[in-house]
Amino acid sequence: MVVPHEPAPRTRRPGGPPRTRPESRRTVTPAAVGVVIATRNRAPTLSLTLRHLLRLPERPPVVVVDNASTDGTPALVARDFPQVRLVRLPYNRGALARTAGVRALDTPYAAFSDDDSWWAPDALHRAVELFDAHPRLGLLSAHTLVGPAADPDPLNDVLAASPLGPATDLPGTQVLGFLACASVVRRTAYLDAGGFHPVLFFGGEETLLAYDLAARGWGVTHCADVVAHHHPAPSPRTGRPVTVRRNALLTAWLRRPLPYALALTRDLAGEARHDERARLALRGALARLPAALRARAPLPPPVERAARTLDTAAEGIGAPV
Repeated sequence: MVVPHEPAPRTRRPGGPPRTRPESRRTVTPAAVGVVIATRNRAPTLSLTLRHLLRLPERPPVVVVDNASTDGTPALVARDFPQVRLVRLPYNRGALARTAGVRALDTPYAAFSDDDSWWAPDALHRAVELFDAHPRLGLLSAHTLVGPAADPDPLNDVLAASPLGPATDLPGTQVLGFLACASVVRRTAYLDAGGFHPVLFFGGEETLLAYDLAARGWGVTHCADVVAHHHPAPSPRTGRPVTVRRNALLTAWLRRPLPYALALTRDLAGEARHDERARLALRGALARLPAALRARAPLPPPVERAARTLDTAAEGIGAPV
């Protein structure tokens, strides 16, 4: 189905982007992009985020997907933000909550925020311009500013320096990693790729989605002229390093060649002998490995080559590009 505001392709091959050239740029309207927030038990920070989003000049529709909060989050949204659409899930579905939000929108593009992040004024306007002008663009990774001081996130430089470089039919720099709370997707591309994967739940889930978009021919790029603000809690999230390592291993088993996945497993098992976090990550990955093997679909050769290029570039950096 072709949605107003999205360039209408003359032909489209199944499971991939349109092949036509971009149409002339259209006027951006508030209905061109919506914002999706997945949240759980963070009512105070969500309230601040919603106030920022509802002041944006683009006036995007906002969908909050509540992952079975027990702190009164649904009541707060219904009472204080009646203009926000609330989707209540019966249990915590992790990153899959974002897919429920994308499905609830009828806009051609969806911007993701977390309950501690929001978009700069006119950032979504610029994102829509870029998507309208580049029909193969499936996901746009924004420039992220962190905290009250608006310090650049170190990931910005990593993404901007991606060795994949530019493509003639895409804006910015090609990447296979991004920060979920600072990304915008083409709704059709996101749903074509299946959204965030259920095996991973939460934590480092972005790389797998980037792989799946690229495998279907969609472009994934970093565009520094689209800006998001992120205000994470000062204290680190308990257990996140373990979850990220678990999901990196699962992503390898889901999409990368078997020798690569086996080598990564061997390395983590070696660390697990003397490191508690590595043990927990390995244990978590092994528990989910049967589901990962059932969903295994190796990347097409061009995307695997790109992934290997990024593996080499990321050595010593420790960040996805």
